[in-house]
Amino acid sequence: MADKKDADIISYVLGIISIVMAFISSYGLGGIIFGIIGIIYSKKQKTDLSRKAKKLNIIGLIIGLILFVLSFVAMIYLTINGIESLQNFPV
Repeated sequence: MADKKDADIISYVLGIISIVMAFISSYGLGGIIFGIIGIIYSKKQKTDLSRKAKKLNIIGLIIGLILFVLSFVAMIYLTINGIESLQNFPV
């Protein structure tokens, strides 16, 4: 476990990672996971860097959640349209 003095730096790095992982991981889950972990670390310190890190983590968490919901909606939409088009499929 990291010391409390290192928690703000760890949280800042996790904030950057959460934003990046929100876009490159499947369904935005990386952004959600790293965002939550970063928010937990940012609560350990009350410095200026930890406040910036908390903002980055919240941004990564929100982007991850938006991408997760959008991918879930797209999956449902494509599944319904795929099932409806099977009746015209030649067997």
